[in-house]
Order: sequence, then C-alpha cells, then structure tokens
Amino acid sequence: MPIIAPSFLASDFLHLAGQCELINNSVAEWVHLDVMDGRFVPNISFGVPVIKPVCKATPGKYHDVHLMIEEPEKYVEDFKSAGANSITVHYEACRHLHRNIEQIKKLGIHAGVALNPHTPVELLQDVLPYLDLVLVMSVNPGFGGQQFIEHSIEKIKRLRRMIDEKAYTALIEVDGGITLDNAAAVVNAGADVLVAGSSIFGADDIVATIGQFKAV
Repeated sequence: MPIIAPSFLASDFLHLAGQCELINNSVAEWVHLDVMDGRFVPNISFGVPVIKPVCKATPGKYHDVHLMIEEPEKYVEDFKSAGANSITVHYEACRHLHRNIEQIKKLGIHAGVALNPHTPVELLQDVLPYLDLVLVMSVNPGFGGQQFIEHSIEKIKRLRRMIDEKAYTALIEVDGGITLDNAAAVVNAGADVLVAGSSIFGADDIVATIGQFKAV
C-alpha cells in the first residue's frame, strides 16, 4: 500500500486549522509542503511562517518539505527548525548536489532529490546511495492542478530498477497530476509515495478520498 502525502499547496488557506484536522483524522502518513520562490519556478507559494504551524497542527504526520527554490542551502536549517522530517531539493537547482545532500543529512533529517520531467533518472546514479527519497515530478513544477505526464510511468520503472538492482533504500515519490484514475498505474510502476493535491483537497470528502488512494 502506498504512502499518501496530501499536498497543502491545494488546501484551503483560509481554513488551514480545519484542513490539518481532516488530515489528522485520515490514513495519510505524510504532509507534503511545496515551497516556491518565483525564480526556480514561475510561482510563489509559502515558507516557514506557514510550514511551522502546519507541522505543529499535524504532530502525528511525517512532514515532507519540497524546495522548488534556487540556493536551497541557505534555507534548509530554517525548514528543519520549522518541523521538516525530510527536505527535498531539485537536481536542476543544485550546482553541488552531493554537498546539498550532506548538509540536509547532517541536520538529522531525511534528504531527497526531485527531478523535473525532462531530467533523466540516470543522472542520479552517483548520489542514489546517499538518498532517502527521489521525487519524480510528473508535471512541470510551479502550479497545481496540471495533467499527469504519461511518460512518467516509464521513468518511474527505470528508477525502480536502479534502486532495486543495488538494494538501495531510497523511496520513490511521485508528484503531479495524481488522481484515483492513475494512482494504481503509478504504484505498479514502482512508486512508494503518492503526492496528491487537487484530487484530495478538492474532493467532497477529503478523509474518504485519502482512504481510496491508500487502497489502490
């Protein structure tokens, strides 16, 4: 059964406390928090002032912070202090990726690397032993509600083979356009973690929908 990570980018920001309570009452294990800077991606989302109270309001969940930002090394300590259990940086944003990974792990939290749709998974082969998760972007990052890129299935399969052949422990997380219609195919391709935003927070019954995702 996949790990479910509701993406708060799609939540109702006017009622964050209530949204957190719904997640607390669901079978979702993770909370996914997208940070956008308007530089690496063409959008601005939220930062520490939002993440810190969300983490406090969801104490039983794993807080998965996804940095879609330039120069992430300047901010990882702040996000760890805000409550992050893992921090994921983008391959495309890190000039010295191994150093970024080491920096995160020295904080005592998990380290992940995200790949944009155009970035081959094979480029991670030299850092894969050090990673706790790989985030496959199945849409172009920056905006919620986009349509799933079908070629992502083959990409997930290749990454699954890379991890299994070397018995690495990194989880495969997939983010972008995940719905109840394609979730099973994504899991069957090798994904461990499903990030879903609009499909969860846009549902009439958020808790029940998370249960449906968990059961795929």
